[in-house]
Order: sequence, then structure tokens, then C-alpha cells
Amino acid sequence: MDTVCTHLDRIQSVTPTPPDGCGDCLAIGDTWVALRLCLTCGHVGCCDSSKNKHATAHFSKTGHPIMQAYREGSQQWKWCYVDTMYL
Repeated sequence: MDTVCTHLDRIQSVTPTPPDGCGDCLAIGDTWVALRLCLTCGHVGCCDSSKNKHATAHFSKTGHPIMQAYREGSQQWKWCYVDTMYL
């Protein structure tokens, strides 16, 4: 039996905020490895390979379940934090 993400209905048309990097890292003058875009609200946070892990922190704070790679060229994958699966 295939596992299906139960949170696809939470995906919205979003505007990346901020569009140029991890807003939390920019606010503290820090750097990031890669960016993730919340598909519920448009929050841009840094990935778990970054020391601050702001994308995961955003999920922990808001419960917004699905994010995707952001500004990584051809990488278009999505991840559901709740169902722990790629989409």
C-alpha cells in the first residue's frame, strides 16, 4: 500500500517572504546553506544543513506541514514534516 500525504490541501499559492533569503538569518546577520519555502504562508527559512534550521523551527512554531526547496535551480521537491515524506 502506498503512503499518501494527508496535508496536500494545505498547499497555497504563496509569495516568498522575504524573496532573497532566510528572513530569520538576515535579521541576525547570519548565513545559510540552502533555503526552504513554506507552502502554507510563504515563509522562507534555512534548511536543516544550516546551523539555525529556521525552516524546521517555522514548522514547529506554526504547524505548517509542507515546504519545498527554494531557489535551488532544478530541485523542485516538496517535504511534508507531519507525514515525514517527499512529495
